[in-house]
Amino acid sequence: MSRGKSSDETLIEMDRTGEENNGFHASSDKETLQPENAEADKQQQSKDSVYFRDGVRRIDFILSYIDDKDGEKKQDRRKEFEANLQKIGLELETEDKSESEDGRTYFLKIHVPWEVLATYADVLKIKVPFKANDIPDKKEVPLSWLCTPYRLPEHVMQPEPDYFTATFDKSKIDFFLIEDKETFFPPSTRSRIVYYILSRCSYSKEDKDKKGIKRLLNNGTYVAAFPLHDCRYWTKSIDANCESERYALYKYWARFSSFYKEQPLNLVRKYYGEKIGIYFAWLGFYTEMLSYAAVVGLLCFIYGLATFDENVWSKEICNETIGGQIIMCPLCDKKCGYWKLSTTCSSSWQSYLFDNTATLFFAIFMGIWVTLFLEFWKRRQARLEYEWDLVDMEEEQQQMQLRPEYEIKCTHRRLNQVTQELEWVLNQSPAEKAGRFLLCWATVVLWISLIFACIIAVIVYRLAVFAAFAGIMKDSPTNNMDLIGNLITPQFATSVTASCLNFIIIMVLNFLYEHVAIKITDMEVPRTHVEYENKLTVKMFLFQFVNYYSSCFYVAFFKGKFVGYPGDYSYMFGKWRNEECEPGGCLIELTTQLVIVMVGKQVWGNIQEALVPWLRNWWVSRSARSHPESLYSRWEQDHDLQSFSQLGLFYEYLEMVIQFGFITLFVASFPLAPLLALMNNILEVRVDAWKFTTQFRRPVAAKAHSIGVWDEILNMIAVFSVVTNAFIVAFTSDMIPRLVYKYAYHLDTESTMEGYINNSLSVFNISEIPEKNRPEDGENPDWFYSSNITTCRYRDYRYPPGHEKQYTYTMQFWHIFAAKFAFIIIMEHVVFVVKFFVAWLIPDVPSDVEARTKRERYLIQEYLHNYELEKLKIQLSQNQNGPSIEPCTCPDADAMSVKLEVSSDCLT
Repeated sequence: MSRGKSSDETLIEMDRTGEENNGFHASSDKETLQPENAEADKQQQSKDSVYFRDGVRRIDFILSYIDDKDGEKKQDRRKEFEANLQKIGLELETEDKSESEDGRTYFLKIHVPWEVLATYADVLKIKVPFKANDIPDKKEVPLSWLCTPYRLPEHVMQPEPDYFTATFDKSKIDFFLIEDKETFFPPSTRSRIVYYILSRCSYSKEDKDKKGIKRLLNNGTYVAAFPLHDCRYWTKSIDANCESERYALYKYWARFSSFYKEQPLNLVRKYYGEKIGIYFAWLGFYTEMLSYAAVVGLLCFIYGLATFDENVWSKEICNETIGGQIIMCPLCDKKCGYWKLSTTCSSSWQSYLFDNTATLFFAIFMGIWVTLFLEFWKRRQARLEYEWDLVDMEEEQQQMQLRPEYEIKCTHRRLNQVTQELEWVLNQSPAEKAGRFLLCWATVVLWISLIFACIIAVIVYRLAVFAAFAGIMKDSPTNNMDLIGNLITPQFATSVTASCLNFIIIMVLNFLYEHVAIKITDMEVPRTHVEYENKLTVKMFLFQFVNYYSSCFYVAFFKGKFVGYPGDYSYMFGKWRNEECEPGGCLIELTTQLVIVMVGKQVWGNIQEALVPWLRNWWVSRSARSHPESLYSRWEQDHDLQSFSQLGLFYEYLEMVIQFGFITLFVASFPLAPLLALMNNILEVRVDAWKFTTQFRRPVAAKAHSIGVWDEILNMIAVFSVVTNAFIVAFTSDMIPRLVYKYAYHLDTESTMEGYINNSLSVFNISEIPEKNRPEDGENPDWFYSSNITTCRYRDYRYPPGHEKQYTYTMQFWHIFAAKFAFIIIMEHVVFVVKFFVAWLIPDVPSDVEARTKRERYLIQEYLHNYELEKLKIQLSQNQNGPSIEPCTCPDADAMSVKLEVSSDCLT
């Protein structure tokens, strides 16, 4: 296979082409409709037209601009830029502002002729078909008819025949299956080639480094740059030559009524490109795997409901002769009085729903599930890589697709040790590199420190407001309500309000940090688009990991762990007394925190993704709705849609990976988390599909062979989740203390949970409580004064007053402590062994995909050998038949080709 030319060589070559053929191309400034004929001409043209006025040349890209009165510099830039585009070989046609809906906007239509397509397909190493696939499909799966309701029509699922493909080579055009040059490259590939040219075309005569459509968009020379949708989404195009793929996507994919149907991933890939296709393939696979976790989590929850009556410790708490006689020590200083354990009856029952034997099983199951998910995704991804011609493309694509922002700053060339070609490199000293690196990461650390400061502020809020809620709610009217009186407690009110406050802080910090992360990543000047996204991903995910999960980590692993005991409480900053967990534990509060942050983020994300673009589009197109549809052209309709930014998919991945963290890192506290995620993702797939199809301009197609750095992040979360869930079961749940009591400290011969509550609470002498910790007058309930109460209970394992080791930890405390660490070690080792065994057992690449890949490589070598041999025979026979050697012409070469280049290619 021949090696592609560099982008600079190609632009120089195409400049020559344009100079030779400049008379053929339409002028961008002169060839515009006269105002008096504009209305009539526009009515004759179909509103769904994706062609030039001649009805033959397809519109591959649109540039729009507003001709400002004081915009001479912009006019000069546009004139030079468009002249250079024509020199390269692109064909341009302008729609005058008098034809636009607002009377201000010009639309520049761009068409790529075959010669330019062939040249840049060679440069970008685009794979094209050379032979029909001759490997038979696998046999039909038994009982596949059961899936019929979920299937889509075959023409939607397989919009193209299956071919073996090879990298395009302009010098071997007749090697490939080219039936029609106009349709050989699909619109997504054509727009990708145009954008590649636009990103590297100069717009200044004086300074050749000033180039690229991104800079022209940033300085206002152009308003927008986008490829066209092929039709309106709700109806087919009236043009028979138009594919109407957008309509098919909307009909079979983007409607919410299709939520139970499979996704037409091949059509998505054909229309939007591989990068967006890979995202939807991953999202669909993730959602499918979530269904299994959701079913198991729901069964664990049902188990909690079914064994409700076996919850002995909750019965003891609610029993007036047990829980009603246990007097608990005040939960805060001054404003909190003594209280009876039976007041936590409702929260104890709620906690049991998520803190039972099934919790342990589900934590282990999720550790294995996440491994299965990642391993099976590798296999799915490998199949897509083969089917979508993405095998071995990463290094080539990275070499060819340098960021224009990087190329502009390059001033030196260096020999590439792999390709042995000179390439542009950024000239910066080690000191400059180190300075940029330190500045960028110092900024990240500063913002993460800001998160910790906000978390501490929320903790202080919790500590300060708890006493206030305790004083306010003591005589609250809600206490007399049968349904909610027992639910609305100071602990519950504090937890809910703190969680909501924390969620607001999270959203604000995310909004602010997003712009900072983009700025510092731009400052690093990454070489390729992949490198840029990877650097930004690491910065954004690290920040959001701390931002979203820190509050859950606090509740799970810190709250109630450093409280002290009556008479020797621990204080934050020497002022606020540390929070205690309820006698039922902190698990229910962790569940509350998880639900509010996770569900709140999902609801807010869907509002941002669906409602905001729809409102913006509705507002922009409000004037056009008052005119006949025939006057609303295809490019104007797309211009009024929202633009899809280059980082659009980054935010989609980030949203899903953060959700993945919620359902894996803290799933032991809330088995229904996968079910909530599943319900959200079923909606998310259709919201994203609807958004891409109806609310956004068509994105420029881009290649991607995988989900990139997100794969490493998911693996990191998977490993970390085993540790966090083991610690949640051991330290946040009460499972280990209950098991130790049941099998080691229960007094009867039969192991039961009777007496557990009394055993888990220590005793303190009320008379020894310091004055600063005692309740103020009037804070204690009336029953306290009517009884002779000398002791109160608190949640801990300490010796009682009068004991020689009073108020120090008992041996049972150390037994439980040792059991917790033993459980963590055993659970981690068991899950990790199973994880690694499963990962070893499941091959990353399916056997049939391996066979097809080898078959394709073999055929490429064989066909190329035969092709070159046949070509040599023809040349030798021509030499023998005539005295003179005539330059050969490649079969099917276009008449507009550059003859010198074609002859040179053919003679080699």
